[in-house]
Amino acid sequence: MKKNKVNTPTPLDSLSAETNKSATLRKGDMHASTAQTLRNLIIAGAIGPGEKLNERELCERLNVSRTPVREAIKTLAQEGLLDVNPNRSPTVTRLDAEETAALIDVVSAIEALAGELAAARITEAETAELGILHYTMLKHRAQDQLPDYFKANKAFHRLILEYSGNPVLLWVWDLLALRIDRARYASNLWPERWDKAMVEHGAILECIKQHDSLGAAKAMKSHVQNGLSIVVKSIRDQSNPVKKKISVRSKTT
Repeated sequence: MKKNKVNTPTPLDSLSAETNKSATLRKGDMHASTAQTLRNLIIAGAIGPGEKLNERELCERLNVSRTPVREAIKTLAQEGLLDVNPNRSPTVTRLDAEETAALIDVVSAIEALAGELAAARITEAETAELGILHYTMLKHRAQDQLPDYFKANKAFHRLILEYSGNPVLLWVWDLLALRIDRARYASNLWPERWDKAMVEHGAILECIKQHDSLGAAKAMKSHVQNGLSIVVKSIRDQSNPVKKKISVRSKTT
């Protein structure tokens, strides 16, 4: 049997495939779908810092008009993921060490408080939900599936914010997540750090399960600081893997 030539997909090929899944969306949803697809690729480094986005190429690849692409670009610029200047192609912003360090201080404090509050009020059913996400993360780590792991990881952290019972904390966290997601994703590019994160997640879950509010707060704060500080150091050392295209992709079954 004659074997077909296998072409390695490019980031834009991945982007096109992802968006084509939503081809039947209403026009009002197309902007959100396009923005989410671009956002995911930037966070994962598939479209790297400093890279330019070609509007016409994006439209062709995604099989959409220029309107949803332009609206998506505006959204990502507001989120700080893209630099947009008149008469120039939008470019992916570069991570800034000082801004990331400042975000660490705020996000670690927010998650520490969320862990403290969640541990005091969490139910058995809610603890079980966190346990499922923790197991999911373990599975993706074992299979080296970073994109899928990151989705489960973000869901784990966000669920703790929800279980804190404080809607203001969740609202602020959601806003900051748009700024910190790239650094959070990049922190797992170091295998030893990724493995350490899994241990820390287990400790967080155990504290919450035991209703140990102080322990949960301490575990959450150190977890955030441990993961993101390695990214800040890497940026400052100018050996930042975030500047490279990430080749890790979700494995399909």
